[in-house]
Amino acid sequence: NRTTVVEFVLLGLANSRHLEITFFLFLLIAYFLILLGNISVISITLMNNVLQTPMYYFLRNFALLEITFTSTFIPSTLYSLLTERKTISLPGCFLQMLFFYCLGTCTLFHMAVMSLDRYVAICHPLHYAAVMNKRFCLQLILSCWTVSFLLMLPPTIMTMQLPFCGPNVMNHFYCDTSLLLQLSCTDTSFIEELMFIILIFILPGTLIVTAVSYGFIIVTISHIPSSAGRKKAFSTCSAHLIVVTVFYSTCIYRYIRPAQRGGQDSDKVLSLFFSVLTQTLNPYIYSLRNRQVKQALKERILKFS
Repeated sequence: NRTTVVEFVLLGLANSRHLEITFFLFLLIAYFLILLGNISVISITLMNNVLQTPMYYFLRNFALLEITFTSTFIPSTLYSLLTERKTISLPGCFLQMLFFYCLGTCTLFHMAVMSLDRYVAICHPLHYAAVMNKRFCLQLILSCWTVSFLLMLPPTIMTMQLPFCGPNVMNHFYCDTSLLLQLSCTDTSFIEELMFIILIFILPGTLIVTAVSYGFIIVTISHIPSSAGRKKAFSTCSAHLIVVTVFYSTCIYRYIRPAQRGGQDSDKVLSLFFSVLTQTLNPYIYSLRNRQVKQALKERILKFS
């Protein structure tokens, strides 16, 4: 007497109309800032000849990645909050889940690559041009995308093939793998273990690379003779580290904490932190605070004026 599920119900961010309007305005402003900041980064770094270095190449690709990542769930969440339509079809749910996890994984790898780029630039400046040549930079970017999809595709495909017989309600605002596995009417222990192993490799692995790179950078900065130069460099690094800390701490607690079973309201708050808040701050922390980018933006505005 089982009925096959044809759609899922996403409870969303709030259970009252007043809170839904509040979250709608918050997400709308955040998405606008994400698009504005990242499109500005891409445009400025493409049009200015001075900004054709490896660092800005990585930042440009990171900006494109952030636009695609947030676009996998924010527009559908905004539509749900505005219309109160809570359902999502099975194909739509699986597609959202695939791109959310693949692009999210790619973001982690990309952050590690950018930290390595800064490590080589600051700690080994004489070898920077030789090490970070165009071919190697392209290989790093392609590796981020390829490895991300290769890691996340198998568990996602296995999840798609599971039978879902009901219930079909998820206490979240996007299709989450851990919640989908709980709704399946068959044994999902193998997929859960596989996902846990993959996330253990991705999250702590990329965090170690990022942390070690910034550790060497901080040591190198501490030897700068000029106090003004040290202060400026530490200001930039501290801003980067704050974003990295918020992103990784929320991701790790959300996905690889012991006895993790999703579905609580706290999970939605954690997801908002790493999927919306940090994505809103990234273009302004990583790019638009940079002196060369601000100068290029000012020149472009003056030119159009």
